[in-house]
Amino acid sequence: MSEVSGTEARRQALGGDPDWAAMTAEELFAFREAENRRRSSPEARAITGEPDPGAVIEWQEVALPGRDLPIRVYRPAPDVVGLPVVVHVHGGGFVGTAVQCDWVNSYLAAHLPAVVVSVEHRLVAPGSPLSDAADDGWDVLQHVVRDPTRWGVDPARIAVFGESCGALISALSAIRARDAGLPLRAQVLVNPAVDVTEAMLEHASTTRYADTPTLTVPQLRFFAGLAVPPGTDPRPLSPLHAGDLGGLAPALVVVPAEDPLADHGRAYAEKLSAAGSSVRLTEHPGTGHAFLSMPGVLPQARAAGAEILAFLRDRLGVHEPVM
Repeated sequence: MSEVSGTEARRQALGGDPDWAAMTAEELFAFREAENRRRSSPEARAITGEPDPGAVIEWQEVALPGRDLPIRVYRPAPDVVGLPVVVHVHGGGFVGTAVQCDWVNSYLAAHLPAVVVSVEHRLVAPGSPLSDAADDGWDVLQHVVRDPTRWGVDPARIAVFGESCGALISALSAIRARDAGLPLRAQVLVNPAVDVTEAMLEHASTTRYADTPTLTVPQLRFFAGLAVPPGTDPRPLSPLHAGDLGGLAPALVVVPAEDPLADHGRAYAEKLSAAGSSVRLTEHPGTGHAFLSMPGVLPQARAAGAEILAFLRDRLGVHEPVM
């Protein structure tokens, strides 16, 4: 199936595009519930891909300051102790679930091998800004690192991995980890949204790809309005505008070329490099936003998954492939 037909199939599965500009809070919650139910359904596997049979997947809950948060944990089968840990954050911003990323996370768990912890972060909504989701990503990372025995992981081999809004959260976690003296081995940022300032929509790729099957400018405006409420400074939530990007964990920035946010990833990779942080930028022609979550219809997703696996294997010191 071609890239266009695959993404068009996904748009049809979503029931068309809502009127983002007129959406009320009640409509948002109803849309989110229906959409996340679809993304978690067996039928969605035709698009999002089947989990790797070499991994065991389970929901758990972690106690964080002031809240309990679900996480989705992926372990290789059979499990062993002392594995690297990858803290993953799914995309979506105001909608989404860790389940939509089962294919890539189970693939990494089975073939790195590693323990992958995917954060079911608070989704942006009225009263739940992006800062809440950013805290969820950071707090889960700290929670795992502080109790490696419980998780059976090696706290000296840690990576963060995020997609879209999740990549923004992971990039912020990498900055916070550097500032807190928590050594990360790697950060993987896939189709990252790294700018929620007023300049978010001024990048050339946003104009060129304003209406794609998996992301549109009205969606981005809706997300930004929820993510950064009036009176909030967006710069601390925008890695692209961070004052100091030096000394960060080596980064792999994966950019789908036909994505409204493509220039976000390119600009962030350039700033990381200028600051002296190690970064590798790769682009995937003929792909749009969220392509990594669609291996059932986009063969480029599997190529990107293999690329991420190789990068993490190198950065986490796993020299012998486990198949």
